Amino acid sequence: MGRERAKQPPVGPRAELKRQAIVRAARELFLREGFGVGMDAIAAEAGVSKVTVYNHFGSKEALFTAVITGALDEPLAGDASTALERVAEAEDLRTALLDAAHSWVQSVRTNREVAALRNLVAAEAQRFPELGRAWRQHGPEGHHPAVAKVLRTLVDQGRLVIPDLEAAIIQLYALLVFPHMVFGSYGTHIDDDLTGRLLTSGVDMFLSHYSPRPT
Repeated sequence: MGRERAKQPPVGPRAELKRQAIVRAARELFLREGFGVGMDAIAAEAGVSKVTVYNHFGSKEALFTAVITGALDEPLAGDASTALERVAEAEDLRTALLDAAHSWVQSVRTNREVAALRNLVAAEAQRFPELGRAWRQHGPEGHHPAVAKVLRTLVDQGRLVIPDLEAAIIQLYALLVFPHMVFGSYGTHIDDDLTGRLLTSGVDMFLSHYSPRPT
């Protein structure tokens, strides 16, 4: 289970560099060896001491969660990130959200390492129940900070009405991304034509449910 989490993780530029090195090393080793890899090996791969790893993350479960959390929003980097940032600024919310959805899903379909990490969560949660508990406690908003940020901004602008942000995040993923994750886990894919139809109807359903009602 590891040691208790430090009350105050190290902060500052040097600490952040070490944290990033630990996460990179852990990601590589978790993918190669699974959750059973030792913290000694992770520390050695990152070029830090095991004490430093625990100071930053407190436990292997917390470190694993940090690795997966970063990976889940990874498809929202690059072009998808730019498209997502434009959503809150666009006059035509539907078109902007649809453009972001296309970029997002394209990245999800092509990022093999992120798919492998998702599969690793499912596999290792069976062997290590404490990992599943740590994952659930983190919550949808914590797992998907980029999406949460955009939805919260749209709420603040009065363009959406979302009483339950966690539910909305899961619903958006279910409408746009989850079909490709499920098909991908079986080694197949959804063709481009059906992808386009799913994204268009998914965006329309989401906006229909969360757009402000006329007064």
